[in-house]
Amino acid sequence: MDRQQTHCCGARVDCANCGIRPIAICGALAPIALGKLAAIAGSRRVDAGAQLIQEGEHAQDIFTLTEGMLKIYKLLPDGRRQITGFMIPGDLVGLAYGDSYIYSAEAVTDIVACRFRRGSLLALMADHPELEHRLLSRAGNELAAAQAQMLLLGRKTARERVASFLLGLAGRLDLGQGEPMPLPMNRGDIADFLGLTIETVSRTLTLMRKAGQIALPDKHSVTIADLASLRAASGD
Repeated sequence: MDRQQTHCCGARVDCANCGIRPIAICGALAPIALGKLAAIAGSRRVDAGAQLIQEGEHAQDIFTLTEGMLKIYKLLPDGRRQITGFMIPGDLVGLAYGDSYIYSAEAVTDIVACRFRRGSLLALMADHPELEHRLLSRAGNELAAAQAQMLLLGRKTARERVASFLLGLAGRLDLGQGEPMPLPMNRGDIADFLGLTIETVSRTLTLMRKAGQIALPDKHSVTIADLASLRAASGD
């Protein structure tokens, strides 16, 4: 991890007034329990391009992303990288089923995350099962996303993959037709996530623009211009 670009803050976290709380795991907690969560929480800031966690490191922290975007990925023995997801505010990062992180997480943009020591969070869950239930729900969502990703990589065409990616991100950001959607990741990241080449991603986006399905105001944003057509192009 690039320690020079990772900033760990000692300031207390104001969980009660956090705008992300309703969509995060802490949204399950009543005010009294929320105070207990705030007592074990800290804030971490990471610059774009730096790592929040690294695959294989001891999984001592769990994070809730509150600002920015992360990409999570795994490395193959020969050094190739497979991006397995993009994390947005409200997402839980670093949940491990053993003692080590099972993926790396790198900041696509400058990010801010709430940090919880794993042991402290697990102890709080023992006293507040509603928090554990919300965590299990998140784990189930991750499994469903992994299954959808396997279908995307195994069966879908390039056009279907790109369309599915745009629709999925728009859904997670709660954006509809005509609303500008940020794409802070570069074309290489999108290609890595979709199992395509950069050229194929760029060409497919251009074809979608010409077909009137999307608009591309700049390299880091997109607008869904025809939702029904884009959904049809996704193959779903």
